[in-house]
This record gives sequence, C-alpha cells and structure tokens, in this order.
Amino acid sequence: MKKISPNPQMDRRKISLVATLAVFLYGLSASLIVNAEDPYLFYTWNVSYGTLSPLGVPQQVILINGQFPGPRINGTSNNNVVVNVFNNLDEPLLFTWNGIQQRKNSWQEGLLGTNCPIAPGTNFTYHFQVKDQIGSYYYYPTTSLHRAAGGYGPLTVVSRDLIPVPFDAPEADYTIMAGDWYSKSHVALKKQLDSGSALGRPDGVLINGKFGKGDGADAPMFNMTPGKTYRYRVCNVGMKNSLNFRFQGHKMKLVEIEGSHTVQNMYDSLDVHLGQCISVLVTADQAPKDYFFVASTRFTKEVLTSTATIRYIGGKGPASDVIPTAPTGTNGIAWSMNQFRSFRWNLTASAARPNPQGSYHYGQINITRTIKIYNSAGEVDSKLRYAVNGISHVDGETPVKLAEYFGAADKVFKYNLMLDQPDVASVTGKKVAIKLAPNVVNATFRNFVEIVFENHEKSIQSWHLDGYSFFAVATEPGTWTPEKRKNYNLLDAISRNTIQVYPGSWSAIMLTLDNAGMWNLRSTSLERQYLGQQFYFSVLSPNYSLRDEYNIPDDSLLCGIVKGMPPPKPYTP
Repeated sequence: MKKISPNPQMDRRKISLVATLAVFLYGLSASLIVNAEDPYLFYTWNVSYGTLSPLGVPQQVILINGQFPGPRINGTSNNNVVVNVFNNLDEPLLFTWNGIQQRKNSWQEGLLGTNCPIAPGTNFTYHFQVKDQIGSYYYYPTTSLHRAAGGYGPLTVVSRDLIPVPFDAPEADYTIMAGDWYSKSHVALKKQLDSGSALGRPDGVLINGKFGKGDGADAPMFNMTPGKTYRYRVCNVGMKNSLNFRFQGHKMKLVEIEGSHTVQNMYDSLDVHLGQCISVLVTADQAPKDYFFVASTRFTKEVLTSTATIRYIGGKGPASDVIPTAPTGTNGIAWSMNQFRSFRWNLTASAARPNPQGSYHYGQINITRTIKIYNSAGEVDSKLRYAVNGISHVDGETPVKLAEYFGAADKVFKYNLMLDQPDVASVTGKKVAIKLAPNVVNATFRNFVEIVFENHEKSIQSWHLDGYSFFAVATEPGTWTPEKRKNYNLLDAISRNTIQVYPGSWSAIMLTLDNAGMWNLRSTSLERQYLGQQFYFSVLSPNYSLRDEYNIPDDSLLCGIVKGMPPPKPYTP
C-alpha cells in the first residue's frame, strides 16, 4: 500500500482548529468556575456612637461609617451579601436583616436567640444570600435597646435583568426611613423599661434621621425632574406608632410591599405600620416648585408630624404651608382596614424566581396546624412585662439555636411552654399570670400553618416573622372563629413578612414552614419586644441534611454553655 504523505497545509488547519477549540473549552470551563457562585457584595461597617440633635436636643446616636441612618445595602436577587461589622460601642452588638428570608441560614439572623453578640472592640462578618427575593427591607440593631439610638438603614433587592418588572424603570430610586423617635437616650429608655415603666409617647417623627417642621426652611431631601417618575421605598422604622405618609399635591401608585409586586392602585395616602415597607411610584406632574413628603403618627391622641422637602429641578417657589392630613378618629381604623383589603398580589408579574408568582396556589393547601396569638401585658415582680399566650420570652447567656444545635437544649429551655390555642381569659387582661422563660415552639418541617392574631387591647399591634414570607389573608374587627375562614382572601393575598392587628380585631396569615432553622416571631413595638413579646419557631429538618439547612459557620461566635463544647457532627447532603 502506498503511503500517503501528510498535507502540511491540512495539518496546520487541524492544529489551528484544535487550538481554537481548546481555547474555547478552557474559556468555557473558566467561565463556569467563575460563575459557580452568584455575585458577592462586600461591606465594612464601623459602628460607633456620635452626638446628634435629631429633635433639637443633643443625644447619643449610633452611626455606621459616620452615617445616621446607616448606608444602603443595594443588591440584586441571589447576590451574596458580606457585611464585616466592627463594634466600637461599649456594649455587645447584633444586627438583623428585617425581611430577608435567609434560606436554610438562621445562623445569620442576628438575634440573641440565634447568635452570640459581637463583643466591644471586636468584629464579626455576616454572610447571607438574598435568594429568590426582591423588595424593600431594612436592618437594625437587636441588642439591648440600641434600636432607640438608631443603627438602622435601608436594604433593597432588585430583580435580575432576565426577570421583567411590571413597571418602567424609574428616573431614580429613593429610600425613606421614617419612624417615631424619643429625645431621651437609649440608656435612659432602657433604664425606664428595666425599672418597670412603659416608654410613653415618642417626642417626634424622623424622616431619614431628620425632623421637618413643614416651614420650608429645610434643604431639599429629594429632587425630581418635571415629567419623570420616581420610586420611593418607604419603611416604618419607628418604635411605637403606625404612620401615614403622603406626597403633597401628588398621587402615589403602589407597586410593591415587602417583596411582592402589587396590583397598581392609586392612593392619596398610605398607612405603613411598624416594621413594614412599601414602594410607590410618584410622577412629577405638578407645577414646578417645592412640595412636602409628609409622615404622621396614626391612632394616637396627639398626632406627631414631620416633613421632607421635594424640589422640582428648575422649579420656583416654596411648598404650600397647607399640609395634607391623614384620616383621624375611629373612622381612621375602618379606613385603614379597608386599605389593607385593597392590597392585592400582582399575579401577572414575575417575581425573583422564573415562575410566575401566581403558580403557588396557597388557597388549595390543607391547614395542618392553627396557632392563635394573644398579646398581653402584665406585671412580674411589680415590673411591666409583655407576653405571647402567657409566656414572656427571656434571652439567656446561651442562644436557643446554639443550645439546640449542640444538643444542650434541655439545659437552656423547654419546648412548647406556649399553647397553640389557650383560653383567651387565661392569657389576656391586666392581672393574668405571666411566666418568664425562653419561648420556643416546635414546628413540623413543611407543615402548612395558619396563625391568627387576636388583639384585645386598645392600641394597634404589629408582628414580624423572620425567615419567611406569609400570606396576609384577612383582618377584621371582633374575635376569630373557624367560620371566619370563609372571608379569607385565598387567591391574591400579599406575600409579606409583617402584619398589623387593629384594636379589638384579628388578623390571619398562612404559610408553609419549609425553611429549616430557628425563626423569631415578634412584636415590632420596641418596648413590647424588649419586654418579652416574642417567641421562636424551631423548624428542624427530619433528615438533618444540607439540602434543608446549612451547617454552623466556622467563624460563628460561641458563648454560654456551648463555648468549648465539641462541635456536633456536620450535616451531609
């Protein structure tokens, strides 16, 4: 057989083709390695005290990198967020990420029931992922009464580019941290609560750390170009009161509540209760001059009001001194309750995940457990305490999450001291017996649960659940009975993390406990939360698998009885 000589030109082409293919495959593999994890956002926070005068009286406030409120964390769905916190205060410190679901990761929740606090002069790095989530949230300190000194700031999560948003991109995206404020220091307020007294009425309302009198003397806080539309994310970061907010001379289009796109109704004013965040679109379609953003307390005998100036670019003229008011009196409660019923989930919009929001038919899932929550106030050793179903939560030296993980729960707390459905007379009223104890309730993984909040007091209440979004299906006057389920919104209730309960009324939520970990349900009132009106759901995966919950991070702080204990066997896939 005749041997054929190789064709040098063909060989060069083959070599070139192979080389090109090799480069392509190398680049592809490198790309896959680089993109194995979602993007990271890194923040370094120096937390310190400073002296400011938010209400005209010098007082000690908490600054983050010299700012009050703190810097904005601004991420995209599925981003990994890394926050290195340096505690320059004279007390232990923790932060919580109010509304971030922390899938499988209650290790980063930043509460005294889940984490050991950061000692003064040291630092700790939080690492969490905003997995399959969008929306408007905020962070704040949870130790001592630090929240009364500030330390809060905005946390926003926007959709990935491949997920369409149900409105055109706004000209700018503004955040508003509004809430009531005390002119006393947080040290004095803590001493007041520890001595057995309530905090009393706040002294004013702050908007992004400032108080506006509505006289036009303040520098503009926001600017708008005529004809353009702006997104305002408004959070009630206060300590005691619900707020009503409105834009002088402008209507608002509601577009998002705590991570859910909403049916886009128009409003003149909106109630935002303690712990809640709402997004609205406002179009600069009025005469070009100054206008006020107005926030005022709701359901209070004396209404506290603050303003922030919005300036039209190129406009001339001060804002009108006629400040728009919110509904008042008993009709205000009915008005607010009807407004709650007008909030609907936008089932035609995509969420942070590729599937449409309406694909989760929560109204067709059988309820496996009903828990009724009764808030109450009473005295223990002649000191004021607040309770949930007769149990007033206390934090010990060992976080309940760590005690459970290290197999030492029986040395720290007892499960299920709180009954699911106690007799109402036994847990409400001013003279009922209140028990002080760590309040931890066992929950079955992936059970579909109904929680009913009944408020037998004269003040409005607000509750927040960590680790989850729930469906806020109803709020009505009177007391709840099983027959009330026929009034639930089982189609398009807002998926959110905070619910208000009006005086002499009840509210109902529904959710699947599919997020393993130790998760806190608490009153968003600072004094109620501090004095025991909270508890924890222990949601354990029966498989102890990494598919359901992450292992404790290697850099976790240890304290109490678990300090020095050998680490438990890690979870496996």
